[in-house]
Amino acid sequence: MSKANTTYKIALADYLSVSSENISFFWKGRVALYALMKAYGIKKDDEVILPAFTCVVVPNAIIYCQAKPVYVDINPQTLNCDAEEIRKKITQKTKFIIAQNTFGLSSDLDAIMVIAKEKNIIVIEDCTHGLGGFYKGRKNGTIADASFFSTQWNKPFSTGIGGMAYVHDKDVAEKMKSIEKTSKAPSFLERVQLSVLLSVRSIMKAPAVYWPMIKLYRFLSKNNLVVGSSQGNELDNPILPDDFLKQMANVQLKKGISELMKLNQYVSHRVKVAAQYDEALRKLGFKINTHKDHSYLKYPLLVKNRKLFFELAAKKNIELGDWFISPIHPITEQFHLWQYDYGKFPIAEYVSAQIVNLPTHIDMGPKAVERVLSFLNENKDQLLSFE
Repeated sequence: MSKANTTYKIALADYLSVSSENISFFWKGRVALYALMKAYGIKKDDEVILPAFTCVVVPNAIIYCQAKPVYVDINPQTLNCDAEEIRKKITQKTKFIIAQNTFGLSSDLDAIMVIAKEKNIIVIEDCTHGLGGFYKGRKNGTIADASFFSTQWNKPFSTGIGGMAYVHDKDVAEKMKSIEKTSKAPSFLERVQLSVLLSVRSIMKAPAVYWPMIKLYRFLSKNNLVVGSSQGNELDNPILPDDFLKQMANVQLKKGISELMKLNQYVSHRVKVAAQYDEALRKLGFKINTHKDHSYLKYPLLVKNRKLFFELAAKKNIELGDWFISPIHPITEQFHLWQYDYGKFPIAEYVSAQIVNLPTHIDMGPKAVERVLSFLNENKDQLLSFE
């Protein structure tokens, strides 16, 4: 492994207060999840419990292992799964529970870990939204048996794309190191594309070009013309791509080292911006659910007509996010390919039809926040409460 790989692992281990020997790096967070399940010895037809409000790359990784995703509906107050709802889905074939951290809010890990221990099930924390946050005063990603993280665009900090895994068990950690070492290296073209995208990212975030740049990037990514968060083949069907299992490139490692130093600043800023959104919505008469240790990677909001709301935002150059537009974002058809039975998870399906995300990132200065608050006030008749 390179010097940058070792340096980054030591820095991340120091941040999490864990051993660097138990950390592995991969091309993307979904690759880290796939590697974790392989290291734990997942077998064909094993079952993996996960929320019915997630990104398609999570069930993809499960199906790539020839295992079965078992979905659980969410609590509308937390957008995560209740532990007792998870318990109902456990069978003799259940191998893993994926405890998702949604927009920065952790699942109830204590309750989930109790159930998992009773049933001898491994809990993997999906910490792709949660690095830098806490669960009952403990750092996200350090509580479950294992965890995986993402450093893609719009994550707690960004290396363009990227993923990491942490595991408590030393034997499994050794297997993870072997998988990391023998994984395919990113191609020269992939490294160059990623370097270019990282260098122009600040331009892409400017309000005047936000909407056209997002549409262009997603089009290019879906059609495999640039390195992207979700490539076209991942959205067409859950068939393991030949080049899926890849290492983290040097450009990602170096970016990660510098970005990790800013993580506390980023999280503090997000929490501050979220508090301003909370206060504004209270003044508009909406009940706000406060959650201790929520790091607010995104600020979720429900609206009556999402298409109209996005159109209104685009006219005003207001930045909005669309996580998650479906129970397995961004899939909107042929759910059966991902073994998702549409209609069985009413809360997740309702939320995914109405949700938008307000930005909380470090570039949201006072003027940018004020523009969003003004927009919300102008369109308050479009807003809904979380019930």
